Amino acid sequence: MSTLLQINASLFSNQGQSSQLADRFVATWQNGNPAARVISRDLAQESVPHLDGARFLAFTTSAQERSPEQQQVVNYSDALIEEWRQASVIVLGLPMYNLGIPSTLKAYFDHIARAGETFRYTENGPQGLLTGKKAYIFAARGGRYVGTPLDSQTDYVRGFLGLIGVTEVEFVYAEGLNMGDEARTTAIDAAHRELERLAA
Repeated sequence: MSTLLQINASLFSNQGQSSQLADRFVATWQNGNPAARVISRDLAQESVPHLDGARFLAFTTSAQERSPEQQQVVNYSDALIEEWRQASVIVLGLPMYNLGIPSTLKAYFDHIARAGETFRYTENGPQGLLTGKKAYIFAARGGRYVGTPLDSQTDYVRGFLGLIGVTEVEFVYAEGLNMGDEARTTAIDAAHRELERLAA
């Protein structure tokens, strides 16, 4: 039985455009995979603590030397990582805030990217350990940024996923959502067509 992990990063939970695109993809995908399991994580409803020195130290301290508080931090991160291990499909609803990814998503990523757990260092550089997965990214933006220097999201998210071993990545963009009703409708309709194709 396949498992899909959906992460919505909008501050507006399921009301955000990126979340709605991701939700629509998952619903369509489920029609073709009725026996599949879906794990949902809404970062607006269940925020992940931002990485600080104490949390980072917990990750790097050996299991035998961790304090009970440090072990709690590691257990929390382990639970997030286990969701990725179980999933063969990753779906991310990705809004753009101030030209970047939401800080809540960065905090989440910081608990997923752990040396020895989701990637390892080799003499040839880092090697991802979460292989054999496909990711679908639904990026909603008020302006138009694809292919410009201001699109900091695409390379960053693709690079992060590659770090942990996820190299099959599809981006679906809905851009110009704040550039008038016609631009908004056109962008959402195009994104719907693309996600229906990918989910088929």
